[in-house]
Formats: sequence, C-alpha cells, structure tokens
Amino acid sequence: MPRVLLDFRGYVFYFYSREDGEPIHVHISKGKQSENCAKFWIKRDSVELAHNNGRIPKKDLKLIYEYICSNREEIVFAWYQYFGI
Repeated sequence: MPRVLLDFRGYVFYFYSREDGEPIHVHISKGKQSENCAKFWIKRDSVELAHNNGRIPKKDLKLIYEYICSNREEIVFAWYQYFGI
C-alpha cells in the first residue's frame, strides 16, 4: 500500500475489495478500518464527499479533502493497482 494511503493525522485511507461498479473512491476512518467511515469520490475533475458515516469533524474533513486533492494522482494509481485494472 502506498505511503499516501497508510496514515494521515491518525486517519487511515483504504479501499474495499467488493465494490464492483463504483467509481474511484477512498474510505477514511480514525485509527483503523471501520464500516463507520467517510467516503470520498475521486472524479476526473473533482473530489467529493460521498458520506461521513464516521462522523469525522468538519475541520478534519477539510484537511482530509485537501490531502486527497494534493495526492490525487497517487491515490488513483493505487486504486488501479489494487483492483488490477
């Protein structure tokens, strides 16, 4: 897993294997993977919050959003490697 996806300010970034048909996205949780997480769609020209089921504070979501935007290419590359596309 690329370093960019390992840890950011105590949050972990990860993919789930069985999400066929969904566009590129990343899940984020505090400390460890959890079903209660935030999900960001990574689109061609934008990054969008899909949901915040992990109830991550708005201040942290803003920092996470900026982090994803800054590391977008690496995350997309990791997505394609992970799913073998």
